[in-house]
Amino acid sequence: MAKLIEKWHALVKVKDTGALNDVLADDVVFESPVVHTPQHGKAITAKYLTAALHVLNNDEFRYLNEWVGTTSGVLEFQTVIDGITINGVDIITWNADDKITHFKVMVRPLKAMNLLHQMMGAQLMRG
Repeated sequence: MAKLIEKWHALVKVKDTGALNDVLADDVVFESPVVHTPQHGKAITAKYLTAALHVLNNDEFRYLNEWVGTTSGVLEFQTVIDGITINGVDIITWNADDKITHFKVMVRPLKAMNLLHQMMGAQLMRG
């Protein structure tokens, strides 16, 4: 398994939002399933990923499958929130320094996306 993916799994397991600074490149690009434009930079990406760790990473959260290459990987996840099963993928690209340069999240079904939109918005507002 790629070193960056190992770091990511460890971070997610313990919800270590402080470790995001160590794994994100300064010029990272984040693509959310509910925001229409890519978000650029470490600060905004860390904010979105921190919110996602709070919203998605509950006792039901687990990665189901993963496909990992030399500098990119796709991690399929599933969780349940308010009785709604959320299925999605994290598409992660990293550089030679093992820093994430691109992070894209895709989620299904639509009712899960709508729930996430509402919950992530509330989490981001709390800051």
